[in-house]
Amino acid sequence: MSAQVERSYLEISSINELLVKNKPFSDLYLEKVNPPDFQLNKFFYKEIGKKHSWTDRLVWDDKKWIDYLENSGVNTYILKHNKDFIGYFEQIFDKDKLDCEIAYFGILEEYIGKKLGGYLLSEAIKISFNIGSKRIWVHTCSLDHKNALQNYLSRGMKVFKSETLNL
Repeated sequence: MSAQVERSYLEISSINELLVKNKPFSDLYLEKVNPPDFQLNKFFYKEIGKKHSWTDRLVWDDKKWIDYLENSGVNTYILKHNKDFIGYFEQIFDKDKLDCEIAYFGILEEYIGKKLGGYLLSEAIKISFNIGSKRIWVHTCSLDHKNALQNYLSRGMKVFKSETLNL
């Protein structure tokens, strides 16, 4: 049995195009994970991804996670409220192209619907421009949260490629 999945690739090429979503409530802060901690990335990947069919990394052993995160272009940021984890994003910065992919992005289920996704995405885009990116891109699909595509569009990102996959 196959299913059709719609995938969209989006980009933003200027901080001036960003439509910022402000912090929805106080006591939120964003923290760069430094040094990298593969257990945190693995936790978010599994927890957020279980509802959205994120499966490619489920086969990774600890060494593969560590090797990936030790790549100098990979950074992870975690959104917290007080000491509670809310969500995260991974960015992969290509220093040669000055291009940054927001590779994984999400909010834990208990925080969905609290206007945190728009704020986290705004911060991800700002941080990506601040490290020298000339273009930030992401992809999403019809398996992701129902508001994912709209969140990217609402922050000023534009679709540059769409495709239909038969899975």
